[in-house]
Amino acid sequence: MKVSQFLFFDGTCLEAMNFYKTCFEGELVATPVSATPMSAGFPPSMHHRIINARLTTDDLDISACDWMRPDEEFIRGNMNCLYISGGSREETKRIFDLLSKNANVTDPLISLPFGYYGALNDQFGVRWMFHAE
Repeated sequence: MKVSQFLFFDGTCLEAMNFYKTCFEGELVATPVSATPMSAGFPPSMHHRIINARLTTDDLDISACDWMRPDEEFIRGNMNCLYISGGSREETKRIFDLLSKNANVTDPLISLPFGYYGALNDQFGVRWMFHAE
């Protein structure tokens, strides 16, 4: 498993990640909501938002998305989390369950079109996101 940085933006994800690409170079992949099978679950006003972006180089790995929780306020300055990816589903579930103690589980681990996903805010207020193939 790998732990990396994940950033949240309020509608400026693509702009920000393109800026970071000019700074660090590397490869940028960005997917808008409209290009996913999950687009029907979002209002049309959110279809332009980036649901996943990733900038990679040999020494850099930054993932990001636009804020996708219209029921929760986006708070500037609280735009990042720790992102755990690359492990097996079993290993991901084990770590998720451990971090879930006294946590606010915002997204239980479930299978989605892009993989096994879940998220929580741990007992110390740190945001964690999980992804396994």
